[in-house]
Amino acid sequence: MERIARWVERGVIYVTQVLLMLVIIAALLQLWILFAIAIRDHVADFDTVPLLTEAVQRAFAGVLLIVLGLELLETLRVYFEQRRVRLEIILVVAIIAVARHVINLDFHNLSGAEIAGTAALFLALTGGYYLVRKSGVDAPFGS
Repeated sequence: MERIARWVERGVIYVTQVLLMLVIIAALLQLWILFAIAIRDHVADFDTVPLLTEAVQRAFAGVLLIVLGLELLETLRVYFEQRRVRLEIILVVAIIAVARHVINLDFHNLSGAEIAGTAALFLALTGGYYLVRKSGVDAPFGS
């Protein structure tokens, strides 16, 4: 029974990795298409710094989305090879996700509590990442 469970687990991980790779490739292609369309149709519209800033923020959010997918792929790869999930990679994925969220925030319409909460979350994640890296021991999940 254990052999069947390992075979199913291995199959699920392979299929998930392939799916994630296809999603990353599709997202990357779509990001390039959106970039090309924006350059072709809207480059003359960026006549103020706030408009340029908004466009750059959207581009950065798209790039971070691709990086997030790559980090998730790395998580699956490490799990498949070592049969554990590395805490450091999980923290990196969370930090990237929060950073992407921060880039997309409209700070003019947020309350102070929402900004403070986001900042606290980001500080907690980066502090945890620092402590994991400093300890030199990456605590496994699910071993």
